[in-house]
Amino acid sequence: MTIATNRAKTRNAFLSGTLFVFVVVSCVSWSASPKGEQLSQTATELRSKFEHRLQEISAHVDGVVGYSLLDLASGDRFGHLDKDVFPTASTIKLAIVYELFKQVDEGKVGLDETMVLDRSKAVGGTGVLQQLGTPTLSIRDYATLMVMLSDNTATNVLIDRLGMQNVTNRMQALGLTTTKLRRHMMDTAAARRGDENVSSPADIVRLLEVMHKSQPEAIALLKKSKESRLRRGLPPGVETADKPGELDGVRVDAGVVFAKDRPYVICVMTAFLKSEEEGERAIEEMSRDAYEYFARVGSQYGRR
Repeated sequence: MTIATNRAKTRNAFLSGTLFVFVVVSCVSWSASPKGEQLSQTATELRSKFEHRLQEISAHVDGVVGYSLLDLASGDRFGHLDKDVFPTASTIKLAIVYELFKQVDEGKVGLDETMVLDRSKAVGGTGVLQQLGTPTLSIRDYATLMVMLSDNTATNVLIDRLGMQNVTNRMQALGLTTTKLRRHMMDTAAARRGDENVSSPADIVRLLEVMHKSQPEAIALLKKSKESRLRRGLPPGVETADKPGELDGVRVDAGVVFAKDRPYVICVMTAFLKSEEEGERAIEEMSRDAYEYFARVGSQYGRR
């Protein structure tokens, strides 16, 4: 065997080994990215600035702010205190909507089933049913009032029809262990006992992700017109399936936002607010900045 032949074999072995290492490294690098998407350095820089902006907004609130965001296209996540427990206020109605459509699928409830309003269930707060007599409404109508007007009486009718414990059990079955429906709307005695309706930003985002994947009717219901801080932060015409909530010292908003080419889920939960207006502004600012971020990251090189 000649020296030239040995050199050729050595060179070929080296090149084969180098190619193998390159392929392995490339595969590892690619698979490590969420859902196979590899962020460029420029996109990483944009992400870092957005993350800093979220932290900056929450830091300026005299109270506690937790949030969770999920990029439905890439699986990328952002969060702060996202696994901590917060009061949900009316955002717990998302869990009721989920349970409603599960029971519809199981044949336990019909959306066109009608119920005469029992005046003993009428409560104050938001909504219109407290002002009415004894109307006969469909389950669909009660759900619509619960979502669009956050009608507390309609919500209590649905809680009793579906079963309060069934709602919490369903959340547990999804692995949403912090999400608990423990009282009717406007039950101040239960709230004083500590039986508050609670969840975490991560749980609510996961619930909305599941609804987005498996419950188109629920998402269509949540898209119906309503006033919310999340919606105020979005440009006109951008669809969102959301549910806000508020209590003394508490402001919450969560929804799926259908940004072009980059839908995402956002949940912002606040508590111990010194100024509720400050909490509302924070949610609106986070919503606005989140839309700007996802709209840009979903485009090529940030071109509109």
